[in-house]
Amino acid sequence: MKMKFIHTAWAGLTLIYLLASCGVDRSGEYYALIADKTWIYETMQQNYLFYEDIPAESELNFFDKPDEFLRSASSQSDQKNGTYFSHVDSVSVSRAMSEYPTFGFEAATVRTNSGNALRVIYVEPDSPATEAGLKRGDWIIAVDGNEISSNDYEEYVGRPTQAHSFTLGSYNPYDENEDEELYVEFDTIGTVELAAPRYIEQHNILTTNTLVTSDGHRAFYMLYNEFGEDGDELQSAFSGISSSDDIILDLRYNPGGYVSTSQILSTLLAPQSAVGQTFLNMTYNDKINKTETLTFDASLLSGGAPLSYRNLYIITSSNTASASEIVINCLKPYMEGRLFQVGTATFGKNVAQQCFTNEASPYLELWLTTSLLSNSENFSDYYDNGLAPDFEIEEDFGGDLYELGSEDEALLQTVLYHVSNGAFPSATSTGSAVSARSSRVYNSGWKVLSNSIDRKPKLNKFR
Repeated sequence: MKMKFIHTAWAGLTLIYLLASCGVDRSGEYYALIADKTWIYETMQQNYLFYEDIPAESELNFFDKPDEFLRSASSQSDQKNGTYFSHVDSVSVSRAMSEYPTFGFEAATVRTNSGNALRVIYVEPDSPATEAGLKRGDWIIAVDGNEISSNDYEEYVGRPTQAHSFTLGSYNPYDENEDEELYVEFDTIGTVELAAPRYIEQHNILTTNTLVTSDGHRAFYMLYNEFGEDGDELQSAFSGISSSDDIILDLRYNPGGYVSTSQILSTLLAPQSAVGQTFLNMTYNDKINKTETLTFDASLLSGGAPLSYRNLYIITSSNTASASEIVINCLKPYMEGRLFQVGTATFGKNVAQQCFTNEASPYLELWLTTSLLSNSENFSDYYDNGLAPDFEIEEDFGGDLYELGSEDEALLQTVLYHVSNGAFPSATSTGSAVSARSSRVYNSGWKVLSNSIDRKPKLNKFR
């Protein structure tokens, strides 16, 4: 650490000397180069939840770019699985549009014992992928005639730069001989031509559907993919819900977003008895020494009252994070016996980021972790293991991926079983999505190398 300080300090002194060497004091230019980082450092010293972990000035390089500097100054407690919570945004970033030109689909890179493939997870409306006919569950086995490699994610999914021809394939991984390892063999079924990538609108509510079970129970389904800054769409999305219906909130791909929008959604879903009660506690560091409490606030609702319905089912995965976890954690104390979590444990992010701006750096937004989040029972201990489901079932990217919102989709099928029967299926239940046969088929012949949903930033943002 000492050597780094000497190097950085020497570089700074050298730069000042060079700026002044022509007889003109240009040291102001030097300080301008580090002004952004100085502001970030000073803001962290006062407001950062983990301020005690900030390295000394001598251990940091103030010539780094703002985002690099913030990462080097951040605590190990302010990140998880390679995801940094505090971050720097550009104020020019559109909250409704994709950050980069895109084809508009999410995918997992899957390695099988006959090669690699991209498995389409979902497709955004009004995107090049939708226009080309790409859909959830498609296997992309080649691009422009070239086989898929384990490093192709960025070029074809993350940040594509040109049009491509995708070869689609199918396979049947099942082997009647249960003593042998399954073997995956792809058959080519056609090609789709994707136009050049472009900026697209990203939809927070990707799909909704009302399902009726065989015994006549109605369930309203909504796939909610991000807590955007504007929560008005949520009110209209739930219109028409009756008191005898169940609600299925699918948050399996939702990495979070704005705390204010999680408050709107939670107030909508909370029972009438919770209105005016504690929704969320936000506890700041001991320098600020305060806890801010948000409530289930009826003024956030156009009708003045939350929804009336039977049970709430929330579908989760390891990518259900941040604002999504707020909804689950903060509704639980008020909905015992009525809230059921289905899927896998959530990501585990129990802190929130506050926005700071600086007139001298008008192009930057500093989203700094400033508070620990807890529910009305002061529970916040889910960083390590996430929030555990009531019924555990993992999405099978090597198996049948039915359309999201379809009664045949595996996780939704499990929820609908509970809607009809009042209990979750056993491993041997007829129609169960978790049978021993399906588990063997979908887990023996493939392995997920990467998943584009994993790369989404996990956000709890408030201004």
